[in-house]
Amino acid sequence: MGVELLPLHWVYLLFVLLIIGVMIMRRDTTLTCIVGILTIGFLATGTISQSVGTVFNSFVFAITELLGTILVISIIVAMSKILTDSGINEIMISPVAGLIKSPGLAYWVIGIVMMLISWFFWPSPAVALIGAVLLPVALRVGLPALGVAMAMNLFGHGIALSGDFVIQGAPTLTAGAAGIPVGDVVSASVPLVLVMGVVTTVTAFWFLRRDMKKGLLTVDKDQLRSLQSKRRTTTPSRWIKLMALVIPLFFALDVAAMVMLDLQGGDATALVGGTAIIILIMATLLHYKEKRMEKITDYFIEGFQFGFKVFGPVIPIAAFFYLGDSGITKIIGDVLPASSHGIVNDLGVALASVVPLNAPVSAITLTAVGAITGLDGSGFSGIALTGSIAQLFSAAIGTGIATLTALGQIAAIWVGGGTLIPWALIPAAAICNVSPFDLARRNLVPVVIGLAVTTVVAMFLL
Repeated sequence: MGVELLPLHWVYLLFVLLIIGVMIMRRDTTLTCIVGILTIGFLATGTISQSVGTVFNSFVFAITELLGTILVISIIVAMSKILTDSGINEIMISPVAGLIKSPGLAYWVIGIVMMLISWFFWPSPAVALIGAVLLPVALRVGLPALGVAMAMNLFGHGIALSGDFVIQGAPTLTAGAAGIPVGDVVSASVPLVLVMGVVTTVTAFWFLRRDMKKGLLTVDKDQLRSLQSKRRTTTPSRWIKLMALVIPLFFALDVAAMVMLDLQGGDATALVGGTAIIILIMATLLHYKEKRMEKITDYFIEGFQFGFKVFGPVIPIAAFFYLGDSGITKIIGDVLPASSHGIVNDLGVALASVVPLNAPVSAITLTAVGAITGLDGSGFSGIALTGSIAQLFSAAIGTGIATLTALGQIAAIWVGGGTLIPWALIPAAAICNVSPFDLARRNLVPVVIGLAVTTVVAMFLL
């Protein structure tokens, strides 16, 4: 077969299949991943003590690899909280309200603003930043609350999160598991994210307009009156108004620096994270009159609690899949043959010699695997698996690792990141006061159509 497969390879493959099975049953994968790490550690070292140590070392390795991503998301969530508490978000978003003149404009304007803000703030904080401000405006011009939730959901948790071009949390995870640079995944995802985004949002809008014309979706007048009665009446200080102008400028400068200096991966993340820390400190000092320094710490604590809560389920599964690539050498040592290129690559070469894989089968499989990993409602907990499977299939067909990795990432996040799984839809549903189950049903057909079209496009890009 051109490569020597050890029991280690077959056990790793067995646990990959077990993890997929556990995800299909919509159960948590943490225990399966830890047992897999323990088993591989024992096969590699032959001792119980070292195999137990492998579990801990694999967690340390995974956290080390993901720490920059966890920190930047935690910091951005902390920053978004002070922007909401101080009212800076309302001032930042208020010029957009003037663009909303009709239900159609409300859908597209809210969606595009949500996408732009989500690239820098992440979708869940972005929902809080813009939802409360723009929801009453949309209701006034005739867009039902469910339509507002769909726009924020599809553009934020769908388009923005599946590409994650600025913070690069998602591509960092998938690229690490696939063993390729983050920039390769980001570049490969651009056309796929564009196709998925356009097809899904246009389809969703068409169904939305159809049902509004039939009278199946209408604005809740009581909800509109309630929201208008809760509007902030205090006048913000001139310093808060100034911050509302400075913050977009800071992030625009970040984007310019990324382009001009070709910053990607950890460098881009560090720039965005550092900017967010400065903004958090400035906004907190300007907003609070007493205990300003203590408030800064409070916001950091809130952010870190959010970050580790989101990435807690990710660390065990990432630890397992890092063993499939170069991570095994750093976690356990040189336990593979000298000719080996990593467990997953070896399996891919072996697979290519016995199964005639091609681009269509590979693309369909990655979309299916990505969708399965999203069934837990996280979107992030299983995307390391898509990177690992992409590496396996690309080794078999001899090309397309970045495209396959990006496709799996997109499928996983669109399904589990907050557009189809009801419990992942809670942020948008809650702020719009709609049922997450109704929102999931509304998104289902457009997202499925989008995934089908995007998979076909990926076949031609391989």
